[in-house]
Amino acid sequence: MTDLAIQVENLSKRYRIGQNNPSRLFRDALINTVTAPFRALRPTSNGEPSDEFIWALQDVSFEVKHGEVIGIIGRNGAGKSTLLKILTRITKPTKGRAILYGRVGSLLEVGTGFNPELTGRQNVYLNGAILGMRKEEIDRKFDEIVAFSDIEKFIDTPVKHYSSGMAVRLAFAVAAHLEPEILLVDEVLAVGDAAFQKKCLGKMSEVAKEGRTVLFVSHNMNAVTRLCERVILLDSGRLVNDGLSQQVVKSYLMSDLGTTAARSWPNPASAPGNEVVRLYKARVRTESGQTSETVDIRQPVGIEVEFEVLKPGVVLAPNFHFYNQEGICVFIAGDQDPAWRNTPRPTGRYVSTAWIPGNFLAEGTLIVNVAISTMNPVIVHVHERDAVAFQVVDSLVGDSVRGEFAGNIPGLVRPRLKWETHYLENHQNPTLPSP
Repeated sequence: MTDLAIQVENLSKRYRIGQNNPSRLFRDALINTVTAPFRALRPTSNGEPSDEFIWALQDVSFEVKHGEVIGIIGRNGAGKSTLLKILTRITKPTKGRAILYGRVGSLLEVGTGFNPELTGRQNVYLNGAILGMRKEEIDRKFDEIVAFSDIEKFIDTPVKHYSSGMAVRLAFAVAAHLEPEILLVDEVLAVGDAAFQKKCLGKMSEVAKEGRTVLFVSHNMNAVTRLCERVILLDSGRLVNDGLSQQVVKSYLMSDLGTTAARSWPNPASAPGNEVVRLYKARVRTESGQTSETVDIRQPVGIEVEFEVLKPGVVLAPNFHFYNQEGICVFIAGDQDPAWRNTPRPTGRYVSTAWIPGNFLAEGTLIVNVAISTMNPVIVHVHERDAVAFQVVDSLVGDSVRGEFAGNIPGLVRPRLKWETHYLENHQNPTLPSP
C-alpha cells in the first residue's frame, strides 16, 4: 500500500474571463452541464465569442504522505482555494490529475455541504453518510460533535436560520470528528471568535497526531507555522516554494509576494465590495505623498484607501486590521473623521487615510487588511485580506526608542512614552540592622 495520501501531478485549471464562478452544489453543476453548449455560443459585448482565459492553477505538482500536516499560503488569487476545490472534486482540472488515497473531509466555506432546509442534526448524519460512514459510527460521534460546536440548543433548528458563526462551528465539528483520513480546511479561522479559533487549531493538531493528513489554507501565518511543519507557497497559480514552514513563511513575508505597498482594482465588476461600495485603491504613503514599502520607525505612515460609494444614504466606516509577520493582530483602526462619523454618504469617490504616528510601531513586517463596514447593524461590505504591507525599520542612528541598545526588542508595538523622574534629595535611606 502506498504511503502517499495526496498525489498532484501537473495540475492546471483555466477559467474563461467573465464566466460565473464554478458551481458548488450538485444541483448547480447539473444545470451548468446542461447549459454549457449554449454558453459556448454566447457572444461577448462586441459580438464575438470570448476567448480570454485566466489560469487559476498552472502545472502544480506535489506529494503529501499520510500523517503530514501541510500549510498552503499565498496572496488572494494565488490559487489556494481552487486547488482545494479540485482535491474535493467540486471542480474538475483542465489538465493534470489529483489522486487522494483515503476518505476526505473538507471545510472550504461556511456551511459547505449543508442542506439549509435540514436541521443541524440531519446535516450531521447526511455528511457522515456522504463520507461513507454507517449510522452506528455517526451515533458514537454525535454528542462529541455537538459539544464541540457549542450549538446544542439549535441542533434541531434548520441550518438556514444559523448565523455564519454557528454554521462554521458545526461544519468544522463534522469535518474534524467524522474521522476522515484526509482533512482539507480553507480559512476556517476567518470566522468565529478567538476561543473557537483556538479550539479549531487544537483539534487539527489532535487530528494530525492521530496520523491523519491535514491540508490547511490560511492567511494566519502564526497558525500555519504552529500547526504545519511543511508549507507550500502558491503565486498566480504556480507553486513557487515548498519546504519547512518557518523558512517558507519568512521568505514569503519578506518578498514582494507577501509585501506590496500599493494595490489597485480598476475593474468595478471584480473590485472588492458589493452594490453599496467598491474598493479601488490602497497604498502605504509617507507625509510627502510618496508610496513606500519601507518606513522609518520614527516617521508617521499613512494607510490610504480610495473607494466609490454606489448606494446613497449608507453610513460607512473604513477600517484597517494590522497584523505582524506571525499573524498576530497588532491593532484595528476605524475611521474617526468627525465629518463622516454616523453620517450617510452620498454616492461618489472617496479617499480616506489613517495616520500612524512615528515612534509607535515595532520594527518588522505589518500586513494590512482593508474593510469598509456599516456599524449599526454590523455589515461588512468590503474585506480585502493582505491588501497592502510594509516594513518598519529601526537603526542605532537617530532618536528612536531603541536608543543605544543593539539587541532584539520584543513586543507588538514600540511607543515612545513620556518619562518623568524626580530625585528625592531629602530622602533618608533606612538604617540597616547590624549583622
